Amino acid sequence: MNYVLVKRPWPTRKRWTWLLTLAELLCLIPLLVLHGIAQPDTWRTTMWQVGYDHGWNSDPRMVLYAYANYRPLPTIPMVWSQFITDFNVAITIVSLFTLLVKMVAFIMHVLYPLFATLIHVGLVAIWTVSVYGQMGPDHADPLYPSPVAWYLRRSCDAAGGRYNAVRSCHLARASFAVSVLMLAILLVNLAHSIRGMWPTENDRLPRDQQRFRRRKGADDSEDDDDDDNSDGGTYDSKPRQRWEMNNLSSGGAGPGGARIPASPAFPPPPFTPRTAAFHQLDRKLPLRQHYG
Repeated sequence: MNYVLVKRPWPTRKRWTWLLTLAELLCLIPLLVLHGIAQPDTWRTTMWQVGYDHGWNSDPRMVLYAYANYRPLPTIPMVWSQFITDFNVAITIVSLFTLLVKMVAFIMHVLYPLFATLIHVGLVAIWTVSVYGQMGPDHADPLYPSPVAWYLRRSCDAAGGRYNAVRSCHLARASFAVSVLMLAILLVNLAHSIRGMWPTENDRLPRDQQRFRRRKGADDSEDDDDDDNSDGGTYDSKPRQRWEMNNLSSGGAGPGGARIPASPAFPPPPFTPRTAAFHQLDRKLPLRQHYG
């Protein structure tokens, strides 16, 4: 098997790659806005406090209690930490830059399935961490364990009233939903890249035949033209040369004196006045015949 690892052609048409690229771009634009809004702690601590007041998760003041009682600092759950907020902003920018690089590489015909697979494996990994961090869990307080962030399984009406954070709850939900959609698109991209790496029947052919099949689309049109010119025999496809001074209809002489029989492959040239003039010039004058 002559398996090509790097310079492999894509098994699908280009339009599928462009559709996946467009879907990825349409997800990155709202993610840039949502994660940018959440970056200065717009709703993270507020949602944490709302959940604690209803007994759904840990207390956001546990760090202050640890400082006040000279105790070791507790581990803040990822869903309420500044790390996940900054991480989401960073990976969104990295994903946008990677998308631009992929588009340029695809236009330049250097985005091979191997490179696309490596890129999408990395993107799927970081967005999986992002989705996991946004959904929880929160086990910092044994009295109030939370397997999933409360705003993903309960109504946002709990953030109303004195909190006035219903809009923030909806933004947090939207950020999580678009992140999940982004992860799904990246998984489809990864499957598409793995399909391009999968061995095919073409890999069992010799290298020269593989190159021939890649160029078959361009060669087919030329082969059709050659078939139209051929008449079924072993016949040179070079342009035919016609000699007006040779009478091919009756088997005239070709270049070098060779006799060429008349045939359908070599139709006789039309008899024109110029042909008659050439015949007149070819005759010998009487004085030249007299003096030998």
